[in-house]
Amino acid sequence: MERGDREPLVRKTSSSYRTFPDSTARRLDKEYLRSLHNKRLYLAVFAAVLGNFSFGFALVYPSPVIPALEAHPSPALRLDQHTASWFGSVFTLGAVAGGLSTMLLNDCLGRKLSIMFSALPSVLGYALLAGAQGLWMLLLGRVLTGYAGGVTSASIPVYISEISHPGVRGMLGACPQIMAVLGSLVLYALGKYLCGLVLDWRWLAVAGEVPVLAMTLLLCFMPNSPRFLLSQGKEEEALGSLCWLRGKDTDYAREYEQIKDSVRKQSRRVSCAELKDPFLYKPILIAGVMRFLQQLSGVTCILMYLQPIFKRTSVILKPEYDAALVGLVRLSAVAIAAVSMDKAGRKILLFVSAAVMLASNLTMGLYIHFVPASHNSTVANTTLLSSANLPAGPTNYITLIPLLATMFFIMGYAMGWGPITWLLMSEILPLKARGVASGLCVVVSWLTAFILTQFFLPVVNAFGLEVPFLFFAVIGVGNILFTGCCVPETKGRSLEQIEAFFRTGRRSFLR
Repeated sequence: MERGDREPLVRKTSSSYRTFPDSTARRLDKEYLRSLHNKRLYLAVFAAVLGNFSFGFALVYPSPVIPALEAHPSPALRLDQHTASWFGSVFTLGAVAGGLSTMLLNDCLGRKLSIMFSALPSVLGYALLAGAQGLWMLLLGRVLTGYAGGVTSASIPVYISEISHPGVRGMLGACPQIMAVLGSLVLYALGKYLCGLVLDWRWLAVAGEVPVLAMTLLLCFMPNSPRFLLSQGKEEEALGSLCWLRGKDTDYAREYEQIKDSVRKQSRRVSCAELKDPFLYKPILIAGVMRFLQQLSGVTCILMYLQPIFKRTSVILKPEYDAALVGLVRLSAVAIAAVSMDKAGRKILLFVSAAVMLASNLTMGLYIHFVPASHNSTVANTTLLSSANLPAGPTNYITLIPLLATMFFIMGYAMGWGPITWLLMSEILPLKARGVASGLCVVVSWLTAFILTQFFLPVVNAFGLEVPFLFFAVIGVGNILFTGCCVPETKGRSLEQIEAFFRTGRRSFLR
């Protein structure tokens, strides 16, 4: 069928999209999805998510490095408890700055070029870490790698969402989380099996350069988002991008017309008056609150202080295996989410995820409150961080409870509120505000993470370890209520149908 023969069909489909999808349109959509070739799409997604691999690598970089720097012979590089805390936490401040800059970069450079731009601060940050001669180089290196992570956090989910089709968007939307977990696991493996044997901590930073450079090289050959290109008036380039992603022998022109119809309705910039429109503020508010609740669930604090928490609760587990065990649980759970999102749907996984996190945090809080540690007399006069260095006392099977509760918490988070909040952010944000709003969501996320991690230790030392876990449990209740009341189900819907739902309020677009 020639393109000219398709035009009446395109007009009919576009019209039905604007009102209610009929049986013919649904049948054509299913036939179109079955005809697509996804190999090039998967390659483009892989090239992009290498940025998340680097992000996961950089996020947990302090884990094996801080012990080495605390024992460093040079006073200029030696870390104490205060500087070690800042070495870990300034990464989140860099991520906040990256999210702020992405509010402009996403719409000025485009999604693909924004991801590629993140390579510059990342490479420079790793170079500073590898060649550090003083504390300021270490901190600046962490800030720059955090900045790169903030840019990729805001750009990669949007890029993947805009180049994917509804049949695989859920699965591909989980790939950033999978790659971030893989990056963390590779860092732990290198820290344990390389740095402890033949290399020093500087080589970890050198290894961090590899995925960044690979990402930049591969993305040079990948297309930009068709939706972004259309928003810039580059129609021929957008059509060529969609043809490359879907395959030349598919009916990609029909999807192109639907995207073009959606882009045509939207102006280039968002005015202050338009922010009062529910079409804009509702999805932005939903995405922002989800990022806020995700961090308030306590995942960053629990991952950052996992070893001291296990020591305080008398879990007998070798410290070098803590992070690896958590990483494997996270990886398995994200993989489950990836294959389930396009079948079970987003909302059911969010409900299950929030319920598991609620039960896990409640169990942990009650255990700490009612079951004294076996070496309680020793722990009573120590802080959480100093308790991590205590020798393990005698234990029994009841100490499996905090271990299992933590594992279930990580599993619950990774199968729902971890990957799906990023996916939904990229799905529900309107095209005209997608670049700015995605950056804003990243700022909300990492600013919340920074504040929470800064307050975690003072709260524990003042009121006890059970208090933050009970607080996280209360947040789990809020997650369930928010999911039920505010989050739309986007499984199997195109980005244009999701936008139409927020524009008109008709739930028929999401059925």
